[in-house]
Amino acid sequence: MSGGLHPSASPGDDELFRDGGENGRLMAAFDWSTTPVGPVSGWPVSLRHAVRTVLASRFPMILAWGPGYTQFYNDAYATLIGAKHPGAIGDDLRVTLAEGWAALQEPVEHAMAAREASWFPQLLLLLERAGYREETYFTVSHAPAYGDDGRVAGMHAVCTEVTRQVLAERRQRLLHDVATSTGRLGDETATVTAMTAALAGDPLDVPFAAVYLTGDGGLRRAATVGCDAGLLPEVAASPGELLPAAVADLGVSGGPSGDPVTEAAVLPLGSPDGDGVGALVVGVNPNRALDEEYRSFHELLAGQFAAAVRNARAYAEERARAEALAELDQAKTTFFANVSHELRTPLTLLLGPIADTLADAGPGLPPDVRESLTLALRNGQRLQRLVNDLLEFVSIEAGRASAVRVETDVAAFTAELAGVLRAAAERAGLRLTVDCPPLGRPAHVDPRMWEKVVLNLVANAVKYTFVGGIDVALRADDDDLVLRVSDTGVGIPAAELPHLFERFHRGLGTAARSREGTGLGLALVRELVALHGGDVTATSQPGVGSTFTVRVPSGAPDAPAGAPAVPSPAARGGVVTPWDGVPDEAGPRTPATSPGTCVLVVDDNADMRAYLTRLLSPLWTVRTAADGQEALAGVAADRPDVVVTDVMMPGLDGFGLLRALRADPATRAVPVVMLTARAGQEAAVEGFDAGVDDYLAKPFESAELIGRLRAVLDRTAGRTGPVIRPAGGDPATAAPPLDGHPRPTATPRPRPPMTGPAGPALAGRPAGVDRPYPARAPLRRHWRFPASTSAIPALRRRLRALFTEAGLDDDLAYDLVLAACEAATNAIEHAQDPAEPFIDVGAEVGDGRVEVAVRDYGRWRERVASMDRGRGSMLMRAVGEITATPSPAGTTVVIRAGDPPLPSGKSLR
Repeated sequence: MSGGLHPSASPGDDELFRDGGENGRLMAAFDWSTTPVGPVSGWPVSLRHAVRTVLASRFPMILAWGPGYTQFYNDAYATLIGAKHPGAIGDDLRVTLAEGWAALQEPVEHAMAAREASWFPQLLLLLERAGYREETYFTVSHAPAYGDDGRVAGMHAVCTEVTRQVLAERRQRLLHDVATSTGRLGDETATVTAMTAALAGDPLDVPFAAVYLTGDGGLRRAATVGCDAGLLPEVAASPGELLPAAVADLGVSGGPSGDPVTEAAVLPLGSPDGDGVGALVVGVNPNRALDEEYRSFHELLAGQFAAAVRNARAYAEERARAEALAELDQAKTTFFANVSHELRTPLTLLLGPIADTLADAGPGLPPDVRESLTLALRNGQRLQRLVNDLLEFVSIEAGRASAVRVETDVAAFTAELAGVLRAAAERAGLRLTVDCPPLGRPAHVDPRMWEKVVLNLVANAVKYTFVGGIDVALRADDDDLVLRVSDTGVGIPAAELPHLFERFHRGLGTAARSREGTGLGLALVRELVALHGGDVTATSQPGVGSTFTVRVPSGAPDAPAGAPAVPSPAARGGVVTPWDGVPDEAGPRTPATSPGTCVLVVDDNADMRAYLTRLLSPLWTVRTAADGQEALAGVAADRPDVVVTDVMMPGLDGFGLLRALRADPATRAVPVVMLTARAGQEAAVEGFDAGVDDYLAKPFESAELIGRLRAVLDRTAGRTGPVIRPAGGDPATAAPPLDGHPRPTATPRPRPPMTGPAGPALAGRPAGVDRPYPARAPLRRHWRFPASTSAIPALRRRLRALFTEAGLDDDLAYDLVLAACEAATNAIEHAQDPAEPFIDVGAEVGDGRVEVAVRDYGRWRERVASMDRGRGSMLMRAVGEITATPSPAGTTVVIRAGDPPLPSGKSLR
């Protein structure tokens, strides 16, 4: 055969090693007579062919021949055994690879004995080819080598080293595990502890590790793994001090065979030019050299730690900034609450006497005096509106405001509201067009909030329009209500439009009828619309006019229909309009009917005491006290019929006085009316919880104060007839409903007697006494809602349906719905880290009582009185007995009302 050997022929000695490269030349010069295979001239044909095949291949190959395992290998294999070459030529394979023979013996002998090839991917071999026990990996196949007689004469192996691939994959997995094991966000120590613990998953590449973080001018140890932390310094001034003199002193073993770790690396976390966040100490695998690939792995590892620490610190800084902003916001809210006292008290002393003077002696006053007083009253009321704007916005910011939607004739209501400002528009020479046809479907809004939205937008249009007119239009668009207020005013520059609804923002250089206002009108509109789940937008062209569009969903009712939908003085107080006329004058004072009745007035402001004395003395006997301590002494000396007290006073304040009176059996029955100028409903919550009989915010109308005092005195004297009251107070006067429309408080609300299945009056009670609790078989319900405020409307609807089915009195049902929804809202807002993402609500009606239980599944944070939401808490206390049972698994709030009381310990859970 041309170009090759005949199968029966064998290559000559000069041809055997000719194509074997460098290793062929070495083998040709080698004295084979000193080996078990003898001189080349005596080699069998099979050996000659096998050797020539090995030498000609560029793939790593080795041949072990005969019982002495004599080695023949090529150039490619020579690179795998390192320093063992060329001494391994002709040597015993078992000697050359003695350190790895334990792993090789079985596959080699199996190939020779069983005549069966083997395949081992990523076979671990500890080779001493570079002066140390090196961790290496090979993919190798062993096959039998046959002699001339057909018997197995040796072993033929083909192998390739895969050490780099194995190490790269292992280190990549470790980097992934470290990157995905960061601890609690914002806690750098927890973060590096979790990451360090992940290093335990690969003790081969990282026998031990320690993380040090910067702080207090040095490095502090934050986490360790794989070694005794006590053998490493706890703190150090520089990275050079992080390791002992000899790493071996740490007593750490590593590598596949557990060799002592004698080398470690100290890696900076971040750049060493001052931007670093710490240092990482890692042990080095004793069976791997610290080569370039190993160092790159260390750098990647250090980079992950540095990034995680930086992220944790950045998050902690951001959280600290957020907490600081929250503290500032709380301080701002506290400031507004406190400053409202300082503003409302003098406002009361200004507006009250002026209004009383105009009411009592207005016609008889000289015209110039009457005009001056009218001017003073009008501007005092304007100041009151500005204060109300601020307090309303603070209440929304604090989350104490919520829309209580009722079924409302929004078209008629909007037309009537726009008509309130018709006189102001006509005085300004403007045309006001109101286009609000019937909607043809029920619509649900919070009347108080809708009133402020409409009046603010229309008043704003009047303020910025000089020629032309204002158009107010309301339409239904699918399930939405769309209100548009358009004007032909000065318009809004394009640069101002993005800031239009920001609080306190006022456009510069824009012509207006007046520069008065707080800059909160449009911001307040946006917040009130958002509380309805809607949005407000504006389009404008300077010199042409502006259009404001409010879109809110028709929604579902959050409270029974029938809430009044008329403009209220309180709502008009939220609108800044310098053209409002003087409100209706207060009616004449009621003549004295009980001059022997004693009223104790408690206030630290001397002018307020003098004003209240002058106001009340024509009706009753008035005594005064400057603070709570003086009032207690006065009550002890001569018990009054009613106490009228301010809230914020030095020494013993109004709450302290109230608690002291209620704690003493001798004064427990003395009625207390609380006057407060504090913002929001916190004062009312705390007062009603402590047992106040009535609550009135400053500034107040003199007629309203007199009417409330008369109602309190009448109830105390029993002149209104018997009324069944649930435990906790009189629901008729305890608190205003959440829809913002006050209920009458001058006289209690009689409830109609129950008819039908509930039967007549309770047995044993006098005829004519109302009975709001049905005496039928109990109705029980249980619901589970997601822990979200979006569930509250659904809860309202289900409770109302249950109470209607049970025949519960409408007024009591209304109060119970609001109280239960307040308990559910508290459960949603205050339960921290709930174990279950829902709340449970149970209700039972019948047998003369009602019980509603609300349970959450979290821990309640520490609470103070000001954290209560206000009217709902008052309603819970006013409607009936309330108990709260906290536990690590959650809190259960139970509202009970009825007669007879529920058995002790009974609750719906």
